[in-house]
Amino acid sequence: MVSEGNSLKWQLSKRDRLLARANLLAMLTIGYNLVEGFVSMALGTADETLTLFGSGVDSFIEVISAVGVWHMIKRIRANNGETKDAFEQRALIITGGAFYLLTAGLLAMAILNIVAQHKPETTIWGIVVSLVSMSFMWLLIHYKTKVGKALKSPAILADAACSRACVYLSVVLLVASVSFQVTGIGSLDSIGALLIAWLTFKEGRESFGKANGMSCSCSCSSTAVVECD
Repeated sequence: MVSEGNSLKWQLSKRDRLLARANLLAMLTIGYNLVEGFVSMALGTADETLTLFGSGVDSFIEVISAVGVWHMIKRIRANNGETKDAFEQRALIITGGAFYLLTAGLLAMAILNIVAQHKPETTIWGIVVSLVSMSFMWLLIHYKTKVGKALKSPAILADAACSRACVYLSVVLLVASVSFQVTGIGSLDSIGALLIAWLTFKEGRESFGKANGMSCSCSCSSTAVVECD
């Protein structure tokens, strides 16, 4: 009986440590997106780089989603319930609407820039920001997946899987920034913004889908798909 009691205490202690780690990862996601959003928007405005500016706005929108995830982890720590509550659903709806607005704005600005044959001053900062973002996000995905598997939590695994959208956006930013820097063709920045608009539209649609209880389209691996609720 004593051994069983000690084993149960050890399991509860391990679960608490894992949930504390998940909470820390959620807070790091919020903090990083705030910093990246501010830096990207400031540098994008200064260099007249639409792709970098759009990436910065996306980061701020991701903060809303990340706050919902942080709230979810707090709730799991309290009662182990993974079904979304009203707060998380509202966060997802706000996130989805913001993504759609960003999509419309990027489409309009990209078309205007192409018509006006606008060129950014430089895209060096786009290269730097995208490389930093890709590195940090892959670390977050790795540790979120590790914690999610240890807790056997579909919700945390879904969050890790859907963070890949941030990596894809950073890849687009990197390709567009490098392409302009090498060729000097101004429309490449606008084309990059159009690709980011397509990604933000998909993120918006996914946010509304998760708010309505639909499964997440992001796969945790090549063989498994997890549910978002």
